[in-house]
Amino acid sequence: MRNEGKKTERDGENGEYEHTLSPRPASGRLSENVASVGTSEFRDNSWTIEHFRQPLLDSYPLSTNFAMADIDVKVASWKLVEVGRLVLIRSGPFEGKLAVIVEIVDHRRVLVDGPSTEEQKIVPRHVLPLAHATLTHFTIPQLPRAAGTGPVKKLWAKNEIDGKWAKSSFAQRTDRTERRKNLSDFERFKVLRLRKQARYEVQKSHAKARAANKS
Repeated sequence: MRNEGKKTERDGENGEYEHTLSPRPASGRLSENVASVGTSEFRDNSWTIEHFRQPLLDSYPLSTNFAMADIDVKVASWKLVEVGRLVLIRSGPFEGKLAVIVEIVDHRRVLVDGPSTEEQKIVPRHVLPLAHATLTHFTIPQLPRAAGTGPVKKLWAKNEIDGKWAKSSFAQRTDRTERRKNLSDFERFKVLRLRKQARYEVQKSHAKARAANKS
């Protein structure tokens, strides 16, 4: 059996192989090339892979460059479990309060401390399961591992953690939810009336805009 596409000998110092190929058909489309091949040519292996590959290569110009410098690689903004990371406690006696990781016990538990400047938001040092905590975007940089409550309190005040947390969208949304839960019946009625008035004003503005467009 003849095998013209087999690698035969090395070419020079570059270590490249010299191929003995059948002449490529003049047509540039792969479907026509395949249709022009006889069954006997496939049997004797004279039709090499270059006949299928070359029409595909011709469809891409040689000037097409895919440089790695054109790719914009961004650093992932992951929230890591690390010493100094602020966490929000989701359940337990300190639910809804903020604390900082001072030491990692294992892959499921961390030691937290929350020396807030507000007395009602203080979280005593204790071991917290990670399943009961939500990692936040805030950190206390350069916090030593297993630091005592005193150093943690100083860094907490220095980095203004309570002020930054109060300005975050999550804290503001949580405060709105808590205020809504604590409304009295009369206050809920006033909120209902205000929302109805706001909805009426929006509908009136839309009606004026539609009338202006028709005219």
